[in-house]
Amino acid sequence: MTYKQLLIGIVCVTGTLAATAQEVNYKVDMVGIGSTNILDTYISPEKYSGTELRFLSQSHRQWIKHPAWNSQSTFSVSFQEAAQRADNSNELGGLITVAHAIRHAWQPKDTWRIEAGGQVEGGVGFLYNTRNTNNPAQARAYLHVGPDVMSSWRFPLFRKQSLLRYELSAPLLGLMFSPNYGQSYYEIFSRGNYDHNIVPTTPICAPSLRQQLTLDVTTKRFTFRIGYLGDYQQAEVNKLKYHTYSHMLLLGLVRPLSR
Repeated sequence: MTYKQLLIGIVCVTGTLAATAQEVNYKVDMVGIGSTNILDTYISPEKYSGTELRFLSQSHRQWIKHPAWNSQSTFSVSFQEAAQRADNSNELGGLITVAHAIRHAWQPKDTWRIEAGGQVEGGVGFLYNTRNTNNPAQARAYLHVGPDVMSSWRFPLFRKQSLLRYELSAPLLGLMFSPNYGQSYYEIFSRGNYDHNIVPTTPICAPSLRQQLTLDVTTKRFTFRIGYLGDYQQAEVNKLKYHTYSHMLLLGLVRPLSR
């Protein structure tokens, strides 16, 4: 079974589409800045709080032969700098993610549109503690699939065409890399001692959620986007706990795409 067949299999909504290509074929580049809270007990039992900067690029396309279906591809790069309460050590983090969603859409009203389907997402990154001499860094790698939904509402705002959009995704099944409790990276990579380092994940051990609320305002020449991103990623595997909670302001520019 291909990943596309798996995503189609978890689609939970069917219907018809009555929207124009201009509404569903677009690309948006956004920059986000906000707060982050990090915990990684492999490196430190302390929670670190600080700032995150993120770049996101999304492309959304309606399928030509099956207009009730569409796909969305997302690429993001994030950088984090955080400190603990005593302010005597810092953590630096980075993450690259790639996601692809397939959704079915319908339009209950001319101004209201709903999409629902599934998404596959993969990510690689790192976390580095500036104070630690033993276990100073942690690698991140994961792959998961889960449901993905979006709702949008078109309305005039200050005599400008505007679009309010809410997106929600959550991992359902996946795999992630993690050292085991007390295991060093030297054991994993130099000596080749595997110890359950590829871990299956479910909402029980890795309850995570990402939501995004944005407003698009169209002028004569441009469509601007402003919004909020809440990204809550966490896991407890191999007797280790991880979390990254991010709250970010988004600013971006939306461009139409040809069919």
